[in-house]
Amino acid sequence: MILNIRVIPKASRNLVKKEKGLFKVYLTKPAQDDLANMQLIEILADYLKIKKYQVKIIKGEKSRNKLVEIDAATTG
Repeated sequence: MILNIRVIPKASRNLVKKEKGLFKVYLTKPAQDDLANMQLIEILADYLKIKKYQVKIIKGEKSRNKLVEIDAATTG
């Protein structure tokens, strides 16, 4: 499964919202040293109730707009 994600770094709290087929993810970490991307993976894994290794950013690592692949078929 591929998700379109819009990331908002340095937000006041962590939050996942779904709007018009797009996920908006608010992150408290800044977009530097890969901190926001690591936090994005943690928050999405928690939100979707899957393991972190099942979440992979496939496009947009340096952008606010990202394509994220969810590998729900993988078992631990």
